[in-house]
Amino acid sequence: MKKPWSLIPAFAIFIAISIVGFFGGIMLLLSGERAWLPLFFFVLLFLFFIFLLSKRIGDAKRWKQTGVVFVVLAITLAVWPLYQAYLDSIPSVSAEVDIYSYMPFQEDSKLNVLDEEPELQFEGDLPRLDGATALYPIYAAAAEMLYPEDWYEPSDSEVMVNTTPFAYSNLFEGEVDAIFAAAPSHGQLKTADAKGLELTLTSIGKEAFVFFVHADNPVESLSSEDLRMIYSGEITDWSSVGGEAEEIRAFQRPEDSGSQTALLQFMGKVPVMEAPRENIEEGMGGIINQVAEYKNHKNALGFTFRFYGEEMAGNKVIRYLAIDGVIPSVGAIRNDEYPLTSEFYIATTQHSSPEALELAQWFTSGQGQRLVEAAGYVPLDSSRE
Repeated sequence: MKKPWSLIPAFAIFIAISIVGFFGGIMLLLSGERAWLPLFFFVLLFLFFIFLLSKRIGDAKRWKQTGVVFVVLAITLAVWPLYQAYLDSIPSVSAEVDIYSYMPFQEDSKLNVLDEEPELQFEGDLPRLDGATALYPIYAAAAEMLYPEDWYEPSDSEVMVNTTPFAYSNLFEGEVDAIFAAAPSHGQLKTADAKGLELTLTSIGKEAFVFFVHADNPVESLSSEDLRMIYSGEITDWSSVGGEAEEIRAFQRPEDSGSQTALLQFMGKVPVMEAPRENIEEGMGGIINQVAEYKNHKNALGFTFRFYGEEMAGNKVIRYLAIDGVIPSVGAIRNDEYPLTSEFYIATTQHSSPEALELAQWFTSGQGQRLVEAAGYVPLDSSRE
C-alpha cells in the first residue's frame, strides 16, 4: 500500500498542469486562437500521463513507441490550426475604414490634409456632419482644415460617422446639417418627401466599383456579361473567360454593405448566387457563421470600392480588372469612361445651416476638389469645378 505522502508529487503536478491549462486556455480564447485548444490540452495531459507512467515504461523500446504515438497525435491535432494559420496569412481586402485612425487633430491620424491656407474657416456655429464610413476620411480632413481644433468623437460630435442609412435618418430628423453619402435610395427619397423635405445633392467627387483578382491571375479583363454570369453561378471556371482551368472563388460582401448593394445594382434582375460562408470566432469561443471575407487566393475574384483596394493594388498584391475593356484609372473615372463609376454627394435640406451650404460650395471649389483627391478619391472634371 502506497503511503499518502508518496502521492504528493503527482498531485502537485496535476495542480500545476490544471492551472497552466486553465489560464492557457483562457488566453487562447481571448486571443482568438481557439483552433489550438485541442493540441494545447493534449500536450498537457500527455505530459501528465508520462509522469505517472514513467516508472512503468522501463525500456527504450516502450519509450520510443510512446514517443511515436505522441508525435502522430500531435501532428494530427496540429493540422487544423496550421491550416487556419495559413488562411490567416493570405492577404485580404478590407471593406471597412478604421474611423479612429482618421479622426481630425490626432497625432497619428491617417488624414491627408492640404498644406495650404484654407479659403474657408468656421468659428462658433459649426456645420454638424455625418456620413458614410467610406467618406469619413474626406470630411474629417475638411474638419481639420476648416474647424477649430477639438476632440471630435465619431459617435457624438459635430463630425460624426454613422453609416449611410443612419446618416440620412439624422439629416431627415434635423440632427445634422449635412451628410456625405451616395445618392439616396428610393425609400430614402420617399421618406424625405413624406416629411416635406427638399433634398439638395451637391456632387463633390467620383468613386468606382471595381472587381479584382490575384496579381498572378492571367485574366486582365471581363465583360459586364461575364461578371453577371459568374456571380449568378453560370460561369464557374476561369478557363471559360480566358484563364487557367481552375474553379472561380467569387467572394461577396455581407448583406446591406455598400459594396454588396453595388453588386446587386450591377446585377439588376439577374439573381446572385449564394455567397461563400465561413465560421469565425467571437468573444469567449463563440462561433458566428457569416459571409466569407475575401482571401487573395490565386483563383479568387472580389469586388470593392476603389478607395479600399488602392494600397494592395499599389503593392501588386491584387490587380483591378478592366470592365468592358476599360481599366478603372483616375482618368477613366473622371471622364465617366469606366462603366461602374458613380458620384458621391453632400446632401442638405432647406433646414440646413448657412454654414453647411457654404461647406458644400467650398467642396466644389478648386481647393475642395484638391482635398477630395488628396483623400484618395477622384475629383469632378474641370468643367464641374
